This record gives sequence, C-alpha cells and structure tokens, in this order.
Amino acid sequence: MNPPLPRVDALAKVTGQVRYGADWVPPGLAHAALTPAAIGKGRVVSVETAEAEAVPGVLLVLTRLAEGELTAPTFLMVGGDAFESVQPLLDDKIAHRGQPIALVVAETPYAAAEAAALVRATYEEEPVSVTLDDPGVEVRDQADVLGPYEDRVVGDADAAYAASARRVDAVFDLPTQHPVPMELTSSVVYWDDGGVTVHEGTQNASAIRRGLAGQLGLPQERVRVVAPYVGGGFGNRNSLQMQTGLAAVAARRLGRPVKLVVPRELMFHNSGFRPASRHRIRLGAGPDGRITALLHDVDQQTSRYDVFPASYTDTSARVYAVPAFRAHQRIVFTDSQTPGYMRAPYEHPAVFALESAMDELASATGLDPVELRLLNDTETDPLTGLPFSSRHLAECLRRGADRFGWARRTPQPGSMRADDGSLVGWGVASAAYKASAAPALTRLRLDPDGGLTVWAGAHEMGQGIRTAIVETVVGLTGMPAGLVTVEAGDTVGVPHQLTAGSWGTATVLPGVYGALEELRKRLGAPPTGPLPRVAAPAEVEVGSLAPGQPPEALDRVIAGGMAPAGPVYPDFTAYSFAAHFVEVRVEPTTRRVRVARTVSVVDCGRVASPVTAASQVRGGVVWGIGAALREHAEPDPRFGGFANADLEGYTVPVNADIPDIDLEFIDEPDPSLNALGVKGLGEVSMVGVAAAVANAVHHATGYRARRLPIRIEDLL
Repeated sequence: MNPPLPRVDALAKVTGQVRYGADWVPPGLAHAALTPAAIGKGRVVSVETAEAEAVPGVLLVLTRLAEGELTAPTFLMVGGDAFESVQPLLDDKIAHRGQPIALVVAETPYAAAEAAALVRATYEEEPVSVTLDDPGVEVRDQADVLGPYEDRVVGDADAAYAASARRVDAVFDLPTQHPVPMELTSSVVYWDDGGVTVHEGTQNASAIRRGLAGQLGLPQERVRVVAPYVGGGFGNRNSLQMQTGLAAVAARRLGRPVKLVVPRELMFHNSGFRPASRHRIRLGAGPDGRITALLHDVDQQTSRYDVFPASYTDTSARVYAVPAFRAHQRIVFTDSQTPGYMRAPYEHPAVFALESAMDELASATGLDPVELRLLNDTETDPLTGLPFSSRHLAECLRRGADRFGWARRTPQPGSMRADDGSLVGWGVASAAYKASAAPALTRLRLDPDGGLTVWAGAHEMGQGIRTAIVETVVGLTGMPAGLVTVEAGDTVGVPHQLTAGSWGTATVLPGVYGALEELRKRLGAPPTGPLPRVAAPAEVEVGSLAPGQPPEALDRVIAGGMAPAGPVYPDFTAYSFAAHFVEVRVEPTTRRVRVARTVSVVDCGRVASPVTAASQVRGGVVWGIGAALREHAEPDPRFGGFANADLEGYTVPVNADIPDIDLEFIDEPDPSLNALGVKGLGEVSMVGVAAAVANAVHHATGYRARRLPIRIEDLL
C-alpha cells in the first residue's frame, strides 16, 4: 500500500505560484468599483455622476445598462445559472441593501474607488422587513410555493407523538450566516475575436459560461471561464454572481480588460448566505428510549423575488430509526438578497435541532446519550424503506466514545470540574449528509514520456481534488505522482459540473477510474498494473453517470447544466455519517466558553486521499465551533441587510479558539455507489459539531441552547 500522498499543490500555494481570479493582469487592464444603494428597498429617482467623472483617470461611469446590453439572469434553483434573478443597473428598483446603482471604471483601483464614492443618488424609500418575525414578511407553506418540495409524511406521527411515554418539544432558532471565503468575489474580463474570457474564482464555471452567454446573447462556445484555483467556496461561488456581467459590459464598451473586485461589505449583501431558520422538534419515545415519533416544523427565510427552497427534513428523518414522521416547512419572504447554499446548508441547522432534542430525550429517559443513539440506529431509510448503501454510524459512535474516554463522564450537569475550577462539559452528536454524485466527462492523455494528463470537470477550492485525482491514478497504475498532471477549472477542457454538495469526489474519481479502464482497453493493456509505454500520445474521453442515471443526465452537464443524483437511488439510499465528541471548559465567573478538545469519527466510504480528508474534517469542526459560539449576521431592521458586514463584526474562529482536533475514519468502501467505494466528506464533517458543543455546554452548566450562537449572556 502506498503511503498517503501530500498535497500536490502545497508548495505552489505557500510560495505564491498559484494565481487566483483577481491575480490575472492582462495588458491594458482597467479597474472597476461599485457604488451601492444607500437604502434597503425602494427605487432610484436620480443619479448624479459629475463629481465621479471628474476624478483623474476615470474611464467610464455606468448607471443604467442600455437595452439589450445585458439581460436579467435566471435563478439557479429554477433551472438557471445565477445566485439570484436580480441584475443591478437594469432598472430603477432597489430590492435589497447593498445593491449596486453605479459601476465606475478607471485606470487604477484607487481612482475607481474614489469616484464610486462620489456618485450621488436620490431615492424613494420603502420599509424593510428582514427577520422571520418582522410584521411585513409574507409566510407561505412551501408545498404551496414549490410543488416538488412536498412535506414528508410517514405514518401518523401526531398520534404516535401524543401516545409517547417520553416527549420533547423544543424550538430552535438558527441565525443568518455568511461563508466569508478568504478570496473576495471578483472578475477579470476581456474580449477577443468576438468572444469573452472570464477569470473568476468559482465552484461552477459552466454556470458562469452558460449564464453569461445568455445575458450577453452569445453562444456558449464564445465564452471561456478560467478558474484553476478558488480561495474558498463553501457554496458562496456556486453560480453566476452579479458583478460578472457588469465587468463584461464595461470591458466591451472600453475595448480593454476590466477587473472588478467586490469589497467584503458588498459580498455580505450581494451573494448567497445561510438563511435564518426556525425549527420546532417534537420527539417521542417509549420508556425504553426507542423513538416512536418525530415531527419537524421549519420556517426559513428567502428573498421577495426568488424562492430558496427548504430541505431540512430530508436529513432529520434519516439519522435514526423513526417509525412515524411528519414534516412541515414554510417559506418566509424578506427584504434581503436571495439566500443560498452554505456548507451543510440544511443539514447543519436540522441536525443541530434534532441532536439537541436527542440530548434532552436522553435526560428524559435516563439513558446515556451515546447509548440512546445506538439504541435507535437503523439500516433502513425511514422515508423510503430502502436499505442504506452502507451505514457505520454506530461504529463511529463506539470508536469515538473510546477515543474520547466517554466512559469517564458523569451524567449530572455541572458535576465535572477542571483543576483551575472551570466547569467541564462533554457532549456528543451524530451527523448525516447525503451521498450524492453527478455525471462527468473525463479526458486522459498518455504521452510517450510516460506522463498522464487528466482533464476533470471539477474545481479546486482548497478541498484537494487535484491531490485526490493524482492519488487515485497513482493507486491504480503505480506511476510516480510527478508524472500526473490535472487540468481543472477551465471550460476549454471538459464540461464542468458544479462542485458542491460533497459530490465532487464521488463524481470525479469514478470518472477517472472509468477513463483509465477505457485507456487500458484502447492500448490492449492488462486491467491492472502499470500503464504501457506509448510511441504517440494516446487519448480517451469517457462519460460517467451516478447509479440509475440515464444518458440524458450527462447531456445536461455537457450543455452547461446540473444533474446531481442522490441520496435516493433505485436500489438504496446513500449517506455519509459521523459522530462528534466535544469537551468544553466554562470559566465559572465570566462564563466564557472554550472548546478544549474534540474527537470526530467519520464514515465516508473509502478515503481517497488521507491527507486532504483529514484537512476537510478539521475544517468542518472549525466551522461547527464557529457556528456554535461565534458566527451570527445581525439583520439591520433600520436600513436592511446586515449591521456587521465585515470580518471585524462578523466574528469567525481564530487559532486561539480551536483545540487539537482528533479524528479517525471508518474507511470502509461503499461499492454500491461507485467502483472506488468513495462518498462525500466535506460537509458531513461540519454537521453535528454545533450540537455536540451545545450539548457539552448543557452538561457543564445546565443551560439548554435554543438558539445559536451561544453567548456569554445566555450563561450568566
């Protein structure tokens, strides 16, 4: 067995050789800046640009797009490509705070920023409603708004709950949160021979290509999107953003390249975010602790003009054996930009609510929290009756308990103390995340020098997909890693499926496996072992599908669309699972909470790249700690948007907040999903962490968290 491969791009990253979207500097580059609206909702009455135009170096001040110059995009969730359907500068309407009313282009970024700040406007302002409880919001049943998202029902959960010997009824509030990737949203755009090239950090190059082509009235083949590296995605870059089309228009008008970097504050108001959601969990059980019923009611925020669907209950119903289940999900229309996907978008809130309720049920039944979870394990999907393709959640719990030393836990809240007098709390939570996969088109070329080039329709966002591809090739062929080159993030190569939803590995690696099989057949080589030497380049291109998918699914990807499958497949349901154990220390006077240590055990099928997989788990745990104790975007009821729209006010964990993160993988292949037995990892590693932290805080203090983040004042 080969030793784990280090990150293949690590040296290039730490030595500054990697170029991200805004790092591209084509000759003649001009710089753009945006002027945001000064209101949260209403319309622009007039715009004054004379002062801005007088700034030395200003080339263009754009306040309204010409008819036909750029059309409105279509929202991603209705078959389009954009994070929302609003396109700034098309009309006088202001839908949300931060929406741009002007674009300024200048010779330098400093002149552009100075001039953008000098654009003045008058407005007709309308009142804003930005929280779930504001009187001006509209609330509708999701089943009435979106037919495909019908509420899940199994058995008579209301009757079963009413008859349960033990009942938990609790409401949990989850806040708006923002992905805040390190790389700012940006576009570098230039025109050449009637076509346009875009350098932009994205998780979905095909969506930018198809969406921008539609906005500009171009065929897709005249749009190239280049994104070899992305400085963090987390769902924030899963679609066409509002600035790309504006930069393209400016570049076409000026006849020279234009760079537009969106400042951090405007990212808070012009890109997707985790919407606020409220969860009522009613959990019933018998005297022995076996679950008899689960009811999960959800209210979730969206914008006034797009419906970001709620899909929380698909996960909460599948963590345990639930004989009776009922879901009810409602959509709350608010005056914000359209929310979107953020790491574990539904699963983090849903499992926080469920696993907090499970901890309360453990107290109500007198069972140990780990024992209760093991008691309610299942091999069958409660919603469909299908078997899980593989499920090692119980093993995650057992191994995690052993590594953590759970047997030394005393059950009474406040019963454990550290040597310095701090209250000690130990908490546990389970985690589940769908094991999705998607079609892929993979190209391989074997050269006479023995080198192998892989064109993969994936995006390198820091998760390590290049390393996973190289490690897979090395494992299947035995060739040195240095002979494998991965080309990704460029629409000139192969079609690029959206890299999200933890389906990247389970989509790309089976494609590489299938392409290697085809290459061996083409060369008359044995099915295993080293690849033969070739006298001339040998190239293959192979399509792959998720289980049960028709060939038309690959056609959709080739055309620039999406076609993910799962978690329900024809013969099984597929999920990744994890168990998280957390120790917190609570200072007895100030009540400051510190996470002292964590243990996570993960079931994600075969581990394709141990080095990058461990990084994914550590990153997920950091995200979970941040969600539990730090991150909360404060809605601004006066002006709309968010009051803490920067990294000073929106606090994320820093190194001092994070302990050593102990982790382990079950590493059992899941051959039902694909030949390599791999499943998704990046998102399940966050799911459940916040609940484990909250359960540990309860064990230390007796406080049950009904909202996140947990703040000092909650514990005083």
